[in-house]
Amino acid sequence: MRDFIYAEMMVHVPVCTSKEAEDILIISDNAKKLSAETARHSEANLKVINCSLNEISALDNKSYDVIISEMPSDEIFFSQVNRVLKDDGQFVTTHPSLDDVESNKKLMIILAKYFKIIMPYNIGDGSTALFCSKEYHPTADINLQRADMIDGLNYYNSDIHYAAFAMGNYIRKEYLGFIKN
Repeated sequence: MRDFIYAEMMVHVPVCTSKEAEDILIISDNAKKLSAETARHSEANLKVINCSLNEISALDNKSYDVIISEMPSDEIFFSQVNRVLKDDGQFVTTHPSLDDVESNKKLMIILAKYFKIIMPYNIGDGSTALFCSKEYHPTADINLQRADMIDGLNYYNSDIHYAAFAMGNYIRKEYLGFIKN
């Protein structure tokens, strides 16, 4: 699979859903491609930290509009994400395959304490990321002007954005009550 797809989908889906995508945090031990995609949003102030609970714990409260994470997650980590995310912020994270139903349901139960919206979305390589939002819905509140005006993209556009959230009936049935949309 083309490696640019992952970075474009991890960055542009939450940034193009956010009303104001000014302050963006990437939590990754290898953020080069994610950072390059974030740089396409000239209005964004980017901070990158390693996958470390100590690093996220040192951040100021309510300081980020968007958080993109590749860090293995637990309840303590999510409470820190909630603390540093603004009241209308978006959070995307990697997660186990949707075939691992029990792990994902446990994860979604924890996330439901902090987010109104929790939805998996396809990131173009057969896997999914979790989109979590305190306020904005990824398909109802997409900023079309932002989504379609990003120069130099190879994969992402507003049509892909909408389509990424389409899930088969077996996923909808299995996760009924856990996916919050």
